[in-house]
Amino acid sequence: MLKRYLPILEWGRTYNRGVLTDDLMAAVIVTIMLIPQSLAYALLAGLPPVIGLYASILPLILYAVFGTSRTLAVGPVAVISLMTASAAGAVAAQGTAQYLEAAITLAMLSGIMLAVLGLLRAGFLANLLSHPVISGFITASGILIATSQLRHIFGIEAGGDNWPEMIGSLASAIGTINVWTLAIGIPAMLFLFWVRKGAKPALLRLGLADRAAGMTAKAGPVVAVAMTIFAVIAFDLADRGVALVGPIPQGLPPITMPSTDLALIEKLWVPALLISIIGFVESVSVAQTLAAKRRQRISPDQELVGLGAANIASAFSGGYPVTGGFARSAVNFDAGAQTPAAGAYTAIGIALATLFLTPLLFNLPIATLAATIIVAVLSLVDLKTPGQLWRYSKADFAAHIVTIGVTLLAGVELGVIAGVAASLLLYLWRASRPHAAIVGRVPETEHFRNVDRHSVFTVPHVLSIRIDEALTYLNARWLEEYVLEEVADRPAVRHVILMFSAVNEVDASGLESLEAINHRLGDGGIGLHLSEVKGPVMDRLKRTQFVEELNGKVFLTQDRAFAEVSLDTGEPPASVDHYLARGLI
Repeated sequence: MLKRYLPILEWGRTYNRGVLTDDLMAAVIVTIMLIPQSLAYALLAGLPPVIGLYASILPLILYAVFGTSRTLAVGPVAVISLMTASAAGAVAAQGTAQYLEAAITLAMLSGIMLAVLGLLRAGFLANLLSHPVISGFITASGILIATSQLRHIFGIEAGGDNWPEMIGSLASAIGTINVWTLAIGIPAMLFLFWVRKGAKPALLRLGLADRAAGMTAKAGPVVAVAMTIFAVIAFDLADRGVALVGPIPQGLPPITMPSTDLALIEKLWVPALLISIIGFVESVSVAQTLAAKRRQRISPDQELVGLGAANIASAFSGGYPVTGGFARSAVNFDAGAQTPAAGAYTAIGIALATLFLTPLLFNLPIATLAATIIVAVLSLVDLKTPGQLWRYSKADFAAHIVTIGVTLLAGVELGVIAGVAASLLLYLWRASRPHAAIVGRVPETEHFRNVDRHSVFTVPHVLSIRIDEALTYLNARWLEEYVLEEVADRPAVRHVILMFSAVNEVDASGLESLEAINHRLGDGGIGLHLSEVKGPVMDRLKRTQFVEELNGKVFLTQDRAFAEVSLDTGEPPASVDHYLARGLI
């Protein structure tokens, strides 16, 4: 039981010097990557840059204790930072103590929700967010984030809560561009774009080994930070209007208490729930992908507990909501991390940075952090998925586009809600109109296929219908109407066989419809038969009067059902040759 809730007891038993070396190496590399990322994402969340560092210390340690992924790297991420800015901005102005309090409270609420869901083993709730909705939300969020950071690249005052407002605000302030800020932001952004694709090949040409070149290229943001700080000092850009990070408090995170104001909690619980779900889905997707590469396993329910503990720790150490990030985790994986201890060592590295390195960041241009954010989030924008969904599923395409559109036009919270609502409505619509097919026997086989797709054998007095969905309250009435309409169109029918091979469940409404079909067909002198009924479904049917009242039979196979009822034409018996010629016997 302890190992279930404290995975550290499982992997900690086999921890040795070799694993320690691998974890330390990975921690050094991730720390170098995480410092500029944490500063940038705090800026995106509308918080002081140091808050990003605070959110990258205790949360990593708590996840190492409670998390099940060996390589997931927890900390601030772009989408959750944007959602934090949206939620906190709705209750307080950026730069105020109330805004910071709201961000800390969001972390606490999110942590409690995640931990409770984990203890209740409710990880399945994340399935409410379909892939098209998640993909659409992340794409729209990437566009919003990149657009919001352009003001820092241009050195202008602009804002907006949605994409049209942001574009309008940027356009109206375009005449006030600070060329010195632009001279910092554009080269930094171009350099970071080049680092993503061109740095590793360039280092390979210089003779570095493949792994060394890959790891060195990950330090590109640190190089951008160092170069732009040098440019600010060398050219005295602070006096030319270039916005700087300024003084960053030096020292370890303070112990903070989240707000217990019920009025504030009432305003923040819905955004906190959305942050929890989005963060969990993103995190567990990354964790499962990386675990599969090493044939490892994670527990989604325990991941909820781990992320919950991380967010609670963030709240009590002055941070804001965190989750597992893809880019950071991929670097951790590639760097050779073997256990969650690598995350704890990364936390120690970040803590040392808050103690000794923060004075060096005084002259860091905000434009550099904005460039870091833009380069990171544009990789999230997926322009291929809409076309793929259009070709594959119009319904999923609709949910995807609704999510993108509402997120861009109305904000991140309404975007998620609209995407979930669209997915559920489309699911209910599809479930209420399941696929059913009239089937016939494939000649010289025992297989039955759709009469509209295959050349099959049928007889006029037998109607075989294959139902390809569970029978629930959503589609029970539809099935009743479908069967009776098909029978009405075929006056010669004397037997109806419902092929149940794909029916996994029959609820009370489905049972009622089956009883109604049985009675209606029986009143017309038509037999109702079932075939290939699954064991669990048959067990439930036997607990009712339906099987006893069925005016036909229940057959083990569709072939057996068709062969037997096909002989009953309601006419005088024909010769054996007649039945042999028709493949009935």
